[in-house]
Order: sequence, then C-alpha cells, then structure tokens
Amino acid sequence: MLFNSYEYILLFLPVTAVPYLLLNRLGLARQATLLLILASLYFYASWRLDFLPLLLGSIVFNYLLGRRLSDHTQRRRGLLALGILANVLLLGVFKYSDFLIDTLNRLTDSGLAPLGLTLPLAISFFTFQQIAYLVDSYRGATREYDFTRYALFVTFFPQLIADPIVHHSEMMPQFANRENRRINHQNIAQGITIFCIGLFKKVMIADYFAGIATPGFDQPEVLSFFEAWATSLSYSLQLYFDFSGYTDMAIGSALLFNIRLPVNFDSPYKARNIQDFWRRWHITLSRFLRDYIGSSPDRVGSLA
Repeated sequence: MLFNSYEYILLFLPVTAVPYLLLNRLGLARQATLLLILASLYFYASWRLDFLPLLLGSIVFNYLLGRRLSDHTQRRRGLLALGILANVLLLGVFKYSDFLIDTLNRLTDSGLAPLGLTLPLAISFFTFQQIAYLVDSYRGATREYDFTRYALFVTFFPQLIADPIVHHSEMMPQFANRENRRINHQNIAQGITIFCIGLFKKVMIADYFAGIATPGFDQPEVLSFFEAWATSLSYSLQLYFDFSGYTDMAIGSALLFNIRLPVNFDSPYKARNIQDFWRRWHITLSRFLRDYIGSSPDRVGSLA
C-alpha cells in the first residue's frame, strides 16, 4: 500500500485516524493504541503477509533485550553485543546473502545457488531504529515503557516505509502524552496540507519526470547527446521529488494522529558540498551514523 494510492488516501487513512481520535476522546487511550498498532501491522502485511512474523519477532526480541539492558543486569556488554549481532545478521541475510554468494562463486567457482530472498519492507529502518534503542538502553538513556507503546514506536505506519529513522526519546513520549490524545484541529489542518503538498510532488512532478527517464534508460543506445542529458536530469529530479514527496506525506499522515516526525529532508540541492548534501538528503540516517557508529571516543568509551 503506497501513500499515493487510492486505497491509502480514501480508505485506510481516514478509517484509521477517525476511530483513533474518537477512542482517545472517549478516554479509551489503550484501545486507541491497540487500534493504531493493528492498523500499522495491516499496513505492513498488505505488502507481504509472510514477513509479518519477522517484524513481530524482531519487536519482541528487542523489547525484552532492551528491558534487560535497562535493568543494569550482569553481562550487559554481552547482551548488547548479542542484540546488535542478531539485528545485523537479520539485515545481512536478507540484504547481502546473494551478493556474498555471487562474490564467493566468482572467486572460488564454487557454484553455490543464490538464496533468492525477497528483501522485507523497511527492514533497514526498523533494524537501525531498534539497534539505537538497545544502545540507549545500555547507556541508561531509556525509561520504562510498556510493550504496546514500544510496538507502536516500531510499527507506526507513517514512518514505516518512508523513513525517518525515529528515536525513542522523540517518539515514545509523544505516544504517552495526554495532550496528544485530544482532537487537535490545527494538527489535522497542517497534516492534510503537508500531505497534499507531498502528494503533488509525487504524482505531478516525480511521476512526470519518471515518464521521461524510464524510456531513456530502457533504450540508452538510441539516445542522442541531448536526450541522454534530459534522461539523466529527469531521473535526478524524479528521485528528488519522490523522496521529498514521500517524506511530506509521512509527516502529514503522522500529524493526523498528533505525532510530529523529525524532519528528514532539507533541500539537498542547496548543499555546499557532498557531506552537506548527504546530511540534508537523509537527516535521520546521518544522525544515526553519527550517534551510534561515528561516536566520539568518550561516547564509545561509555560502552566499555
């Protein structure tokens, strides 16, 4: 189910948002949370039902491990290493197994058959999200959260397929905030406006340039010099407005539930250099790499 599909716009989004807001207004906050979790799981399963147990298993595993890490139990370093390794292996098996098999076949002529695994939807993002949660649990930066809020933190559908990589400290308190359980007409108006802007970028701009780029890449040998340039530029603009449009639609959808997602796209073509371009293109991924991989020595030392 895509954000720009009729099914999402006319059916799924209103059928989820209206009961959620009404349940909260009636004081049934837990029922509203469960409704949003079930809707998010349906959203994920609409792509491939057989990958739903994978997502659920990942949520249960990381939640239980995060609780153990936050309890300051013994062998915490080993538990953290186990959690990171399990998440990375899950991502690696689905994303890189065929690449590794192909590389091994080229180097050794072993003739191993590729696994042909389909990449699960959003596996990179919910993996990074939960690795960050485990590290923060180890550092003592997480508070006690119940399982339903943690499950919603991982599965919340506006950020599930279009990013951003959200942080528990900016999302889970929003789900627990009583003010966010009220009907906020300003958030609804802003959400619809931002969603429509993103929809326009996707349907009217990105898809238009896709109509130029796709035929060009299908038959590159027949392109003239100017046609090749037009194809390349159209593809660049298609990628730009695709990502920008989906980011806006994700932010707009989340606002209907009184949830503010972090900004993830900030005019990257205004960048002054390559580093600035990457930081603007995918802000939350850059943040994840900075905070959990490229940490300063004193932060890395906190894991010792």
